Amino acid sequence: MDVRALIQRIQSRADYAGQLEHLQVLPERAGRFANPGWPLAEAVVRLLANRGVEQLYSHQVAALEASRAGHDIVVVTGTASGKTLCYNLPILEAAIDSGARALYLFPTKALAQDQLKGLLDLVAADPQLAKAIRPGVYDGDTPTAQRRRIRGEANLVLSNPDMLHASVLPYHPKWAAFFSELQFVVVDEVHTYRGIIGAHVSAVLRRLMRVCEHYGSRPTFLAASATIANPGELTSRLIGRDVEVIDDDGSPRGRKYFALWNPTPLGKDSLARRSANDDAVTWLVEAIQAGGQALAFTRTRQAAELIHRYAREQLVAEHSPLADKVRAYRGGYLPNERRQIEQDLFSGNLRGVAATNALELGIDIGTLDVALLVNYPGTIASAWQQAGRSGRRHDESLAVLLAGNDPVDQYLLRHPDYFFARSPEHAVVDPDNPYVLAKHLPAAAFELPLRSGHEDLDRFGPLAAPIAGVLRDEGSIVDVKQQYYFAGGQNPAIGVSLRHMSDNTFSIVLIDEKGGRGQAAGQLTRRAVGGSVAAANSIQATPGEHTVIANVDAISAPELVYPEAVYLHNGETYLVRELYLAGKISYVERRETDYYTQAVLESNVRITGERNTSDMIQRATLAYGDADVAWQTVAFKKIKFSTRENIGLGPVDIPAQNLQTTAVWLAPDDATRQEMKAVGLRASEGIVGLRNLAMVALPLVAMCDSRDLGGVVDSQNLGRTTMILYDRYPGGLGYCERGFGNMQQVLAICLEMVRDCPCEEGCPSCIGLPNLRPAIHSDPDLSRGHPMPNKLATQGLLERLVDCERQDAIRIALTADCD
Repeated sequence: MDVRALIQRIQSRADYAGQLEHLQVLPERAGRFANPGWPLAEAVVRLLANRGVEQLYSHQVAALEASRAGHDIVVVTGTASGKTLCYNLPILEAAIDSGARALYLFPTKALAQDQLKGLLDLVAADPQLAKAIRPGVYDGDTPTAQRRRIRGEANLVLSNPDMLHASVLPYHPKWAAFFSELQFVVVDEVHTYRGIIGAHVSAVLRRLMRVCEHYGSRPTFLAASATIANPGELTSRLIGRDVEVIDDDGSPRGRKYFALWNPTPLGKDSLARRSANDDAVTWLVEAIQAGGQALAFTRTRQAAELIHRYAREQLVAEHSPLADKVRAYRGGYLPNERRQIEQDLFSGNLRGVAATNALELGIDIGTLDVALLVNYPGTIASAWQQAGRSGRRHDESLAVLLAGNDPVDQYLLRHPDYFFARSPEHAVVDPDNPYVLAKHLPAAAFELPLRSGHEDLDRFGPLAAPIAGVLRDEGSIVDVKQQYYFAGGQNPAIGVSLRHMSDNTFSIVLIDEKGGRGQAAGQLTRRAVGGSVAAANSIQATPGEHTVIANVDAISAPELVYPEAVYLHNGETYLVRELYLAGKISYVERRETDYYTQAVLESNVRITGERNTSDMIQRATLAYGDADVAWQTVAFKKIKFSTRENIGLGPVDIPAQNLQTTAVWLAPDDATRQEMKAVGLRASEGIVGLRNLAMVALPLVAMCDSRDLGGVVDSQNLGRTTMILYDRYPGGLGYCERGFGNMQQVLAICLEMVRDCPCEEGCPSCIGLPNLRPAIHSDPDLSRGHPMPNKLATQGLLERLVDCERQDAIRIALTADCD
């Protein structure tokens, strides 16, 4: 499409008032091609020709040559640069030539299904090769009968780390033939494996390698990643082996326009602006009416549904035939519905989609012309990942960042050079986390005896031996002739989740309009309670029966489908009649309303026990201990569509959700507070900035991701303003314990960050925190933005807390690390 014409079309609207703050033009780039050292197998050349591929990009050849040499690699190139071929080429070549097998690991089921479709399409035109290349998806949705065939016949198995962890490795004898011929392991979207999930996946991959060695194979790892600052370091720590980084992108790129858009101020109030959602609707409608295909990324499920609804209403009002070519896409839709949306988007049948970041990962969705980022997504890496979904071939494309009212969004618009020059963030993982290893060593011993005093145990890191000793003493594993065996019982991997979110799922069930839940609902309830959620989700829509229309995870259900909530699905409104917690079911009925609902949440952190204190910080109380994090939906607001008027309030009576974890807390002493007050600074404001900085600094010390931590500023627990940081995982993960033991270093890093930042009043690089979000499913426009903390107060507080000699030593150490 003509991007310049679309921008001019927007600027010529009657309501345009200079909202386009900045337009960056990224020039087009010609492709660079190369030839392999020795030619590809004739069959592979034939496959590529059938797909219109006559030349390989330089990075594809580099990946092929490294793979042929047996090197572990990670490919880091732009969206739509052909990363899939980087790992498929050596796999297809080896599978055709020698019957080698490959294991593909994707972070989501949707990606595995998408890749399966791509592989099947690739070999479909060649019946002979279709017999040689036998891919299959092996995940939680795979029927039992089909699993047996995949184990025995598939040579390309597509799965995810969770399935490998709980259902493949513990039963590896069933996979003996597959593991004995396993030559490649693909780890796609490797940047998603950071923090706690990265620590878990690292342990799973080490378990995989020892099982492979047991069957006589040593597979090569082929990883692919979005652009992050340290792809080689991350991948190397995940697999415990050196990797070759391939990041010289040889793919062509059409001209890309990147616009920074600031919604119009409302009247004379310069601090309030029109909703980014409203402006996203305008952009979405204008883009598809101009003949383009557009994707709007939102931060929440509710925002995706609202943008879809408003865009469709506007098109209907204009009697446009495009009204039926707009959809929403988000978590919670049933798998078949998601697959259909993906297919319609790829085929061009859909012209506009409002989606959460569920479409941020590499699902092939065809050629998009416009990517709309509705509010800053929180990181530079995510912003470029979303922007890269447009312009997936040679044509020019457009990305638009529609800023919200949050200070971070507004800062980026005032400083476009910061956004376009800033390097993507580092991804951090700690494969030596003792909490994680304590869960995976029994699983490894269940699979094969762990040999102590041997590299078999050492592969899990320097802490593996002492942790195994503790597990032996408590009876989880037993030592027989210097080999650890699992002590007995069921597969220990079953009780170990690799992810933060609850594995429990609520089914959202549409009540038959002809009356009540009735007999069919009772049958559904019995099936959901006595059987599995998958069984409940398998019920098909038949006359007189109730239908599962969606699902939601157990943590999100109380925020989204509480009684009397209006649940938005495909732009339509459903009234929630009942949330059946015991049966994990929410009953809804189709009801057309002129309002939607917003959950009113209460949350608090309560310190429940003190394990240790320290005088390391001489001018503050510093302690580590147990904490109870609670959050609860206590009420809901009725919000009128379009106008966002609050037209009602109702109570909600459902239990609170609790996370029992560990925390570290710090509170400046009275002398420090008085000293700051004397120079016109408030210690309470400084603590807010300190909390924001510590959420960035602690991960550097504890080797975790900021998403693994929570942080609040609280005065109820100690009677004075206190910073409390906690591990976002039941029982803790040792991150805050490590922060407690190294708090002087954490504070010194915070001081370095705030001092070295050239901004005057605070920005996302220092005291501004980009990952403070509204409720995870709500309309962001109804949540107040978090104000930028006081930079002077933050710096003043840190200068009083950090020991100067210690600070200088850490500065020297940090400089040495950088060198």
